[in-house]
Amino acid sequence: MMKNVFYLIAGLLFILLAVTHTWFGIETALPILHSSNIDNSTITIFTFQLHMIGIQDLLYGIAAITMAFQKDMAKVKFAAWLLTTILLARWVVMTLITVIYDRNNVTDLLTSSIAFLVLIVLLLLGARVRDK
Repeated sequence: MMKNVFYLIAGLLFILLAVTHTWFGIETALPILHSSNIDNSTITIFTFQLHMIGIQDLLYGIAAITMAFQKDMAKVKFAAWLLTTILLARWVVMTLITVIYDRNNVTDLLTSSIAFLVLIVLLLLGARVRDK
């Protein structure tokens, strides 16, 4: 029986984020890299980073969905805080790198920032749910 709808929704959004991130990378970024004069080792590094982020988001989704069905909400609260911290760290790194290297395209971060904010809010709301 589901105990926490916030974790369930966050888990589904994490999985959606994993699919869209990987799909976007494969469909748009990788073809550009392969058609350029970029060194093959750089393409390899970019490709595995792309897929690592997709897999991480998939695993976070599976974890959050699993957390939604746990009987003791106190036992999964630490995981929610850990996922929240990871999301905040990823957002800070993403934003700082964009500001430093591509200041003109900071507005491109809006969609990702909204997704991260929604996930963080859902995880924090889920952490507030108490056992009945």
